[in-house]
This record gives sequence, C-alpha cells and structure tokens, in this order.
Amino acid sequence: MYHQPIRLLDETLLDSAAEVPNKVALVAGDREYTYTKLLVTARSLAAAFAARGVRRGDRVALYMDNDFPCAAAIYASMIAGAVFLVINPQTKSEKLRFILNDSEAVVLVTDARLARFFMPATEGASTLLQVICTGDIPPETNVSGPHPPVESFDHVVASISEPAEAVFHIPTDLAALIYTSGSTGNPKGVMMSHQAMVFAAGSLIQYLRLSSSDRILNMLPLAFDYGLYQLLMSVYLGATIVLEESFAYPGQILKGIEKQQITVFPGVPTVFTTFVSMHRRSPLLFPSVRRVTNTAAALPTEYNGDLHAIFPNALIYRMYGLTECKRVCYLSPELVDQKPSSVGKAIPGTEVFLLSEDGEAVKTGEPGILHVRGPHVMLGYWNQPELSRKMLRKGDLPGERILCAQDWFTFDEDGDLYFLGRSDDMIKTRGEKVSPVEVENVLYGIAGIKEVAVIGVPDPLLGESIKAVVVVEEGTELSERDILRHCAQKLENHMVPRIVEFAAELPRTPTGKVRKASLRTQ
Repeated sequence: MYHQPIRLLDETLLDSAAEVPNKVALVAGDREYTYTKLLVTARSLAAAFAARGVRRGDRVALYMDNDFPCAAAIYASMIAGAVFLVINPQTKSEKLRFILNDSEAVVLVTDARLARFFMPATEGASTLLQVICTGDIPPETNVSGPHPPVESFDHVVASISEPAEAVFHIPTDLAALIYTSGSTGNPKGVMMSHQAMVFAAGSLIQYLRLSSSDRILNMLPLAFDYGLYQLLMSVYLGATIVLEESFAYPGQILKGIEKQQITVFPGVPTVFTTFVSMHRRSPLLFPSVRRVTNTAAALPTEYNGDLHAIFPNALIYRMYGLTECKRVCYLSPELVDQKPSSVGKAIPGTEVFLLSEDGEAVKTGEPGILHVRGPHVMLGYWNQPELSRKMLRKGDLPGERILCAQDWFTFDEDGDLYFLGRSDDMIKTRGEKVSPVEVENVLYGIAGIKEVAVIGVPDPLLGESIKAVVVVEEGTELSERDILRHCAQKLENHMVPRIVEFAAELPRTPTGKVRKASLRTQ
C-alpha cells in the first residue's frame, strides 16, 4: 500500500491523527490526550496565531513546562508556517529577553506561573505582538513600560470557530530555532529545517528500532533537543509519549515507569547515576522497558551490569550528538559490553570522519577532530554568520556544508568512535551544556568580585560540576553562601556553581589570558 512520504515535520501529526485518531498521543500528569485532541488544539492555536499577525517564517517562542499546551504549540507553530523555539522554563528574565529579541519572536506562549520572569522580559519587546499564557492571566509584574497584551491560552483556543489548515511551506524552510549556550555567554540559535528534522527523527527511529506500540517517557526539557526529539519521534510513529516536568522527584518517575508501562527510557548520566545508587540499596526492576538511551555526557562503563539488572529486557544505547546536527553516532546495543567506552558509528544515512588540525585524515587510534556529513546538519546559527562559518566547512560537492564538531575523537579498527574531549571550555553538567562565560558574567555582577574563572571538574553524578574560582577586591567580605544565593537568583539551577573557591590571583598565559587548564589540575 502506498503511503505519502513525510516531507514536513507537521505532516507527522496530520498522518498519525488520520491513522490512529483515538489513540493516546500524550500523557501529562493524570490526563491523557488523543491524537485528535492534539491536532484539533494545534490547528485552533495555529488559526489564533494567524489572527494575531503570525506569518510564514515568523518566530513563535514557547517558554513553558513539559505539558500538553507546549506540545500543541510546537505543532501549531509549524501548521501556521512559523518557526518554533522552545525556551527552558528555568530561564530567567535577562536571558529570556535576549532570546526574544534575538529571534525577533512575534508571539510568546507561556505559563502563568512564570509571570515574574516573562513580564519583565517582554517589556518593550519591539517585535512581540502577543503573549498567550496558560492558567490565570497574571497581574503586571515588575513592569514599568509598555508590553504586549496577554491572553488566556484556553480562551484563545476556544474562540476559534474554524481550525487552520497548514500554511504553505516546503522542506527547506526553517522549522525550529534550538537555542544552546554560546562561547560569548549569550545563547545561539541553531537553525534546523523541516527536512533536517524529519530526516533526523527517521534515522533515530530506525537505529533505535522503535515502533508505534512504544510508550516513551520524557522527563527532559522540550527545550533540550534530546527531550524535543522524544516528542517528535513519538508523533512520527503514532506512539505514546508520557511527559514529566523534570527528574526532581525520582520516586515519582519510578512509579510512572510501572504505571504507564514505559517501553523507551531516555536519560542522561545524572538520571542513571541516581537509578544505580537506588538499585544498589534496594533492587529495581522494570521489565516493560525495551530501549534505554543515553547522551549528553559519557555514561560510566561500570554501570552496565546495574542497567542490565534494572532493565533486563532493554537494549542499551550509548550515543553522542550535538545540537547542530541532533545526533552523530550510536553504539550498537549488542556491543555495549564489548566496547563500553565507545559511541559507535554514524547514524543511518550520514557519514563521519576525523581530521587533524591541518585537515589531514587520521589513522586508526590517532586523535582527530570530528566532522559530520548528512541531511541533518544545521543551516547555521541565527544572526551569527561568522560563527556559522567556523562550524560549517565547505564539502567536496558544490554548496555542500560539513559540520566541524570541534571535538576530539579516535576510532578503532572496526570504525567505532571514542570521545576524547572538547576543543573549548564548554561544561556538560546534568545533561546540558553550560557556557562558563555566561556564569562568569553573572558572578561579575556581585559587588567586590575582582576576577572570576568558571570551569568544569569531573563529577561522577553530574558529568561535570561547575566550579567558580573567585578573586575579591581587597577589604571585601564575601562568603560562598553570598555568591551561591546571587547565582540562584540569576541562573537556571543547572548553571549554579556547586564549588566556590577563593584565590589570591588567577593563573595567566603570557598573553594575559586566564589559564583554565591550570585551574583544573590544582
């Protein structure tokens, strides 16, 4: 039987709603939502976007918890022909304002509980036409100047009498901006087209061996591409996704796996470290899980035995990726015990290779910089052509772009890859990438701080812990508690340093730069 090929990301929802209209698409809290409900809500919201001035190619920002309205708004944006961007709900006002202005978002969809952050951030936003918010419309919070009108999400959706049909758009159009931490301290928007995201989702589904019968648990933020693709893959398949807001309450997650008969469990090392620790105190057993996936940071090899015991029927996948192409490689689960430190080969339909700093191919066992070819490579960074040129190199074919991951690897005689380290100072903690400069900028906002350097140090639970080395002005009385309190007010939880060290001075290179490598070895 002939099936229409999927070319646009929003077509996956249209197809699944046609094939399995009454199947549960999404579970959030105690509520279940069918594919029909998801599509009708998305189409109504798309019509509301159009009525409020959203046009093809405009950006729609989603600053929301993992919940049904966020999922609906993702697909509504695409049906409206717009470009969606999901912002972590832990983001504070200053960064939120930057992202809204940088993306030139025309609509912000958000949650009422975040009003104390989004109301100041939207003040004076020149391109923002409308704020649509779940829950009770908030009073004006810390806002003195003009800001866009705020409407109720439920009212907006209910007021639409004719849900929208999809606005004409094509596979090479932008589908999403995925903001990730940048080396300048400001986040950068990774531009992903429909065809790149459709390809990536299909490739992941293929090598993970997923099917429409799967029930995927997602506790990762939808702002994090690892979390976002759990939703995209589930809808692509006509499967069911169970959304949790976070991993803050592990006991709740454990109950959810059993209650929802979860078959696919994606996590990051922090999650698996917690599970293994709990298992060693009191054995855990989840026979329903058939796939366990890990990315963001390396999973300790000594966890293999525990994970096999906790998930006795599961294939375990070790993977490596970066936002700029979603996923690079995966280790076949049949090799997880033979090559526990490897991240395997390129995902289906793509190619990877290692080059020396001089651009020469490296031999087996020699370190090289990872380069990636494939339809999943980003179009570039939004509004950052110079940085785009640094990451996207010319390929052998006319117009082809090769992604330079800026990370070092080796490969073995079978072609399987082994991660060595990053070329920059980015910190991977709790499964997320953190820019040291961004944390340093916040620390410099504390009166009395003269100099500061932020580094990542190895941590068996978090992957890396954030350490701040601080030099204070003479006569300044500043405690670790003062610094951490300030950071907690200005930064997302995963960006707050866990270690604060006071120093008389920072080590420097002959050119005057801080020698962070020296700090890591102290």
